[in-house]
Amino acid sequence: MPTPTPTPTPTPNATSSSRKVAVIGAGASGLVAARELRREDHQVVVFERNNRVGGTWVYDSRTESDPLGRDPSRSVVHTSLYDSLRTNLPRESMGFRDYPFVVIKEEGKQRDPRRFPGHREVCCYLSDFAHHFGIVGLIRFETEVLRVRLNQETKKWVVGSRRIGGGGVGEVEEFDAVVVCNGHYSEPRLADFPISKTSSSFMLPAGLGYTGPRSLKRSLETPIESFEEVCWPLLGLVSGDVDVVEGIDLWPRKQIHSHNYRVPDPFQDQVVVLIGSSASAEDISKEVSSVAKEVHISSRSSTSMTPVKQPGYDNMWLHSRIERTDEDGRVVFQDGSSVYADVILHCTGYKYHFPFLEANNIVTVDDNCVGPLYQHVLPPALAPSLSFIGLIWRVIPFPLLELQSKWVAGVLSGRIALPSQEDMMSSVCALYARLKDAGVPKHYTHHIGDYQFEYSDWLAAQCGFPAMEKWRKQMYEASEINRTVRPGTYRDKWDDEHWNLQAQQHFIQ
Repeated sequence: MPTPTPTPTPTPNATSSSRKVAVIGAGASGLVAARELRREDHQVVVFERNNRVGGTWVYDSRTESDPLGRDPSRSVVHTSLYDSLRTNLPRESMGFRDYPFVVIKEEGKQRDPRRFPGHREVCCYLSDFAHHFGIVGLIRFETEVLRVRLNQETKKWVVGSRRIGGGGVGEVEEFDAVVVCNGHYSEPRLADFPISKTSSSFMLPAGLGYTGPRSLKRSLETPIESFEEVCWPLLGLVSGDVDVVEGIDLWPRKQIHSHNYRVPDPFQDQVVVLIGSSASAEDISKEVSSVAKEVHISSRSSTSMTPVKQPGYDNMWLHSRIERTDEDGRVVFQDGSSVYADVILHCTGYKYHFPFLEANNIVTVDDNCVGPLYQHVLPPALAPSLSFIGLIWRVIPFPLLELQSKWVAGVLSGRIALPSQEDMMSSVCALYARLKDAGVPKHYTHHIGDYQFEYSDWLAAQCGFPAMEKWRKQMYEASEINRTVRPGTYRDKWDDEHWNLQAQQHFIQ
């Protein structure tokens, strides 16, 4: 596939302006967005439903009343962390560019010095970041955002919020802009929902930052009715090619999504079927195998016609996809094998979810594609007053969140110019054309993977900021290789001391 011509860097505006901006969420993306917005002299209010910063990194031992997370009336627990979770990237690569994630010794506090620390250490790091940069004072804790809509007359965003436990009394305010940072790890995606047949090892094509062919353009002088009206019919992207597990709704035994997994104890002496092959699925399957009678992993990536016993485990097998489930408790796999299971554990990911946002179908979520978004951040018809930080995945998250935030903050102040609305939509349509050519399903739209560095360099250039450090890129790639070579021990054994040394020298400088 030929490499497209990159989008030329826009010329900054001569004047800058300060705007009143609402940031929804005080996790990693919300915190760094607030910092960058304030650096551009914007007035910032951060809404956070929890009583502390950290977002998805705040551990909560509670689980939901509906273990699959399908009941809309359930009391939602917004974190999906399991107790033993450790990062799958080294801390040196994870940190924000000007606030390294280094080992800190605090008298009277127990900190995690490991290179791949547990979730509590990440949460402490984010708390340190928020206090260091004075972000805490901008946050309205225990405040839920109920509604966000655009006032068509004033062109300002109306934000309705309510203090949790405040007796239903709400508050309505107007903002010049809204930055959505509510994360995407709290709304479960299940195996009886559409799942792509594309292998999880797929890579996105190059050229994320360019304006597409003129033939894909359309006049955007009037508001777009919907995202599907513009791009999906035009491009025919994959969304209906799915796996549906026959009979799973009628299966009589326990089912749980990993969102509600915390510790392995409830699976003592049980036969567990685990669906998924993500990093968390690997962690959970190994942890559950320590107490379960048997663990049977169903993975789309498995092509074996017989179950494969997993090295180092006497009670764990890898299977192909599930063919069907029977009402007597049997789970039948496509490899022809079957087991009578006590529980099905769905490690099948999460959905993007913005229940508060009223955007008149200008921004939609369809099969986990949020769009249309220019560079995965800005809806062309509403830019720059509405933006989304942190939708991309399979990346080094914090440095990329930082660059996205710098870009949005600079655009809002007028320091950085955007292409025209028409050119932004053309770029979006061109991206989807490339995804279609590569056979990419919709729910992989925001999967960046190996092209994250091209994307981050594009953002850095837009912001006039240095490109991501070479050592950080090399450390990420070395960690990915190490995880393949040492799947069970990569967090404690590694061979990238050269890059680690460069990181430490960089931090000192």
